[in-house]
Amino acid sequence: MPSPEAGGGRLVGLGRALAHRLAAGTTRRSFLAGVAAAAAVGATGGRVADARRPVPGTEPVDTWFGFCGHYWTTGSCPGPERLPRVDQSGRPLRPRDGRPIDDRGRLVDARGRPVDEAGELLRGPDGRPLPRAPRTRMCEDGVRARYGIDAVTQGAWYRCCNGQIRKLSDCCSTSTRRINGDAALVGYCRPGRRVFCVMYVDTGVPC
Repeated sequence: MPSPEAGGGRLVGLGRALAHRLAAGTTRRSFLAGVAAAAAVGATGGRVADARRPVPGTEPVDTWFGFCGHYWTTGSCPGPERLPRVDQSGRPLRPRDGRPIDDRGRLVDARGRPVDEAGELLRGPDGRPLPRAPRTRMCEDGVRARYGIDAVTQGAWYRCCNGQIRKLSDCCSTSTRRINGDAALVGYCRPGRRVFCVMYVDTGVPC
């Protein structure tokens, strides 16, 4: 007789397969149907629901990603930090406090010079300030440089996250595959483009 653990494993597999089939539709609405399907299987098996519990910010959970409990299967845009927090121009910010960072993950001042936590210039062994590094837009610049495809930020949706409104944006390209290798969804991209990766802006507007 199969063990409860084996049965639970089959339920997880069935739920994941069903969710991914539904998620392969062309709109975010069809993807949310996939989430509902996974949750329904989780209600019977228990383990799927546990694997999908909300996580802070944007963190990978199995093959899913979440911004304040909103889940989908598209990964973060490439950047110096694990979480794709950007400013209004799409350039990287340090996720925990929103301070600007360069492409190497170093804090920078208003002139783009690398600084320490106190805002003092970082210096080399000779006492001279360290050279600047680029601070590129994650979508338009980072995706093009790393993957060789044209990309542009399009569309947005909003969530209440940690007491403020978080704006989430699609980085859209003509690629038929997302950054994590899955088939690309249309999302909020304009005709001819599909979602390649995602980013977010913490607006500071209370919610």
